[in-house]
Amino acid sequence: MIENFDDFCLHMFVLVDDEWKQIEMQFKRPGPQPSTCSDSELLTMALVGECCGWDMETELLQRWQAHRDLFPRQPSQSRFNRRRRQLWEALGLMRMNILKNLDVAQNDLCIIDSMPIPVVAFHHAPRASREWAVHQASYGQVTAKRMTFYGYKLHILITSGGVILDWELAPAHVRDLPIAAELLDQHSHLTVIGDKAYIHRDVAADLRLRRSILLLTLPRTNQRLQLPKSFHRPFNAARLMIETVNSQLVEQFAIQVNHALSFFGLCARLHTKLTAHTLCVYLNRLFGISDFLHIKMLAFPI
Repeated sequence: MIENFDDFCLHMFVLVDDEWKQIEMQFKRPGPQPSTCSDSELLTMALVGECCGWDMETELLQRWQAHRDLFPRQPSQSRFNRRRRQLWEALGLMRMNILKNLDVAQNDLCIIDSMPIPVVAFHHAPRASREWAVHQASYGQVTAKRMTFYGYKLHILITSGGVILDWELAPAHVRDLPIAAELLDQHSHLTVIGDKAYIHRDVAADLRLRRSILLLTLPRTNQRLQLPKSFHRPFNAARLMIETVNSQLVEQFAIQVNHALSFFGLCARLHTKLTAHTLCVYLNRLFGISDFLHIKMLAFPI
C-alpha cells in the first residue's frame, strides 16, 4: 500500500520505468545520454507533479528540490521543458499500453463528452501569439455558463467506471458531433452515451453499421419521440460519472489552466495530465482498491 509521498513516487517510477523500457528504442536520440536524470525519472517527475497539482514548471522543479533523495540529478527548467516536449508521444504510448492491461478499461459501456481548453484569457485573445491560430485555435462557446473562450475543446471517451479510453483535441468552434464521430471511428463494439449535442440519426446509424457502436442520446424536449422516465436513469448515472472525471481533471490536474506558450507545449501538458490520471487508476487496481477512481489519496496519502 502507499502510505506516504515517497511510496507514491517509488511505485510510479517502477511503473513508468517498466513501460519506458518497452518503447524507449522508438525515442532513441543521437548523441550522448542526458547528464541529468534518466528519461523514466523525468517522466515520473512530470507525472507525479501533475497528480500533486504542481502545474507550473517553475513550481514543479522547486518542489522537487526538497526531494533530491528521490531524484538527485534534476535538470534545469529549460532542459526539463525541452525533454518533456520531446517525450510527449511516449506518454501517449505508455497510456495505451497500460489500458491494455487494465481490467476496468475493458468495459464496453462508455460516455463521451467535451470540455473547453482555453489557451489565453479571453481579453488577451486578439493579441495572442500567432502560434495558436496556426494550429487552429478558435473562439468557442460554453452554453451552460454563457461563456466565450479562445482555444480548443478536449473531447474525451471514458468507460462507465471513469477510465479515460481516448481523447481528441479540436478547435473550439467545431461542433461536438463531427469530432465524436471521428473519435469513435477508432473504436468498435461499444455502447456510448452522450448528451443532446450528439443527436444525429444518420451518424448514429453509420457508427452502428460500420463500427458496431451504439450511440445513445436522450431526445430533445421538442422531439416527438420521448423515452419513459425509467430510461433516464442510465443517462443520469453517465452524467454523474463524466462530471466526476471532468472535476478531477479540472481541480486536481488543472487541465483548463494553460501555461504553455506553444501548441506542442500544450500537447505535452495534456498528455502528461491524462496519462497521470490513467496511471493512478492502474495503481489503485494493482493494490486491489475497489474504488479505483479515488485517486487523490495517492498523491496526498493520509
